[in-house]
Parts: sequence; structure tokens; C-alpha cells
Amino acid sequence: MTVRFGRSAVLLRALALGLAVLATPLAAGRAQEGPPPHDILNATLWMQRSVEYKANCLAAFALARIRLDQALADPKWTGAPAEQTGAYESLPPAVILDIDETVLDNSAYQVWMLKADQTFSSKTWTKFVSAQISTAMPGAVEFAKYADSKGVKVFYVSNRTADEEEPTRKNMEKLGFPMGGNVDTFLMARERPDWGSAKGTRRAHITKDYRVLLNLGDNFGDFSDAYRGSESDRLKAYEANIERWGREWIMLPNPAYGSFDTAPFMHDFKKSRAEQRKAKIDVLQGWQGP
Repeated sequence: MTVRFGRSAVLLRALALGLAVLATPLAAGRAQEGPPPHDILNATLWMQRSVEYKANCLAAFALARIRLDQALADPKWTGAPAEQTGAYESLPPAVILDIDETVLDNSAYQVWMLKADQTFSSKTWTKFVSAQISTAMPGAVEFAKYADSKGVKVFYVSNRTADEEEPTRKNMEKLGFPMGGNVDTFLMARERPDWGSAKGTRRAHITKDYRVLLNLGDNFGDFSDAYRGSESDRLKAYEANIERWGREWIMLPNPAYGSFDTAPFMHDFKKSRAEQRKAKIDVLQGWQGP
């Protein structure tokens, strides 16, 4: 009995050791999996945590102050060349600011997408907007207040939708942005039948009564309705306005999303995430390697 029991103990120990050895690669694999990979990780990390991003934003708004003063002294100056027509020189001055990633920092939504392994959807975005937790971009409130102090009307032209306007106003009012007084300065997408995602009709609405001095945004579509074209079409439109960048048009950095991100797959959101990623990789030009 003693011998048989000893052999059984040895066999059990060997079996347990074997199972442990077999389980080790599985456990190691699970440990190495970690968070799911996501295309916007580095961009979001840079935007939310880096001093480089903050410095870029502050530089853009510092330049905007300089350009604003120059524009006020030059009656021929306009930041809406396609829409500003007629004798606009005597019209009261205004500036146009995009909202998302121009004056409001929404990186918390991007972090949620990362951790939940999700992509943008209007349903979750509206819930985020309703939470009113967006923060101000570095330098944004200060610039808007500076413009307002100079008698310049500050308009916010955003592709947030009309039903998102109220929580947006509340969020921005808490942060100290000028609200426009008795003028509706929040022009949202679909607020009127002809106000789609292209912003030209809303810029034209403003230029009827104001001389637009500057336009600030983070996406090509904040400046030109040619933003939804192919990469080559976008490049042509960019080059056609080469003298406006940094003068009447001031771009804020946004590497996380925008029309640049969707142009490689021709803005076709029916394509899978894998197809979208492949299209982006295919347009890149790189070193062939050693």
C-alpha cells in the first residue's frame, strides 16, 4: 500500500507539473494581449498629455491676436474670400471659430473610444456632448475674449447638430467663452435646411452682416468646402489658398480625426476598419528598407 500510494503521489505531481507547463503559454499570451490596438492611441496621447500640443495651440492663438489687430486696421481684409462679396469694408467685424478641437478639447471622448475599442457614432457622441465635460483648448478662451473686447463678434460655426446646441452653449458658457449677446452666434449643422456639413452656407450667412476677419479651425472643411474631395483635389484647393494659411486662416493641430483621415478611402464609411486602415497605409510613401 505504501509503495502504491507513493507512486500515485509521484504521478499526480507529474500531471500537475505538465498541466502547469501547458498553461504557461496561454497565461503569457493573455498577459501580452493588453488593451486592444486602436488607430488613435498616439494621437490622443499627444493631444491630451503632451506639452508640445499645448504649445502648438498657444502659438496658433497668439498668431490669431496679431492677425486680428492687422485685420482691424485693413478694411480690405477678409477671412471669408469665397463668401464675402459686395462693399463689405464698412460692415462690423467678426471672427469665425470652429468648436471641436479648435476651442473645445474633446479628448475624453477619444479616450473612451480607445478603452472601449469603439469608433465614432452620433449616438455616443451626442451623449458625450450632453455630459458637458469638454474643456477649453489652451489659449481659446483668452483669444475669444480678446476679440470680443475689440468689438469683434465671435461666431462659432460647428458641425455639432442643432439638437446639440443647448448643451454646447452651457458647456462653453461655463468655460467663459463670449456668448454673443442678442445675436445668435452658434451656427450648427442642420439648424437650417441648407446648413449641412459643408460650412460655406453658414459663412455666407455671417458675411451678409459682418466682415469676417479670421477663420480658425482644425480641419480643412472649416475653411473650404473642397474638403471632401480626393487627396489630389484637397491638395489643389490647399495650394490655391496658400497665401491665406497663417494670415486669414489659422489651423489648429488635430492628428486624431478629420477629413485627412477619411480622404484615403474617399470618405466611404461603409468600408470596414481593416479596409480603411489598408487604404491609409497604401497612400503612405516610405523607405524600402535595407
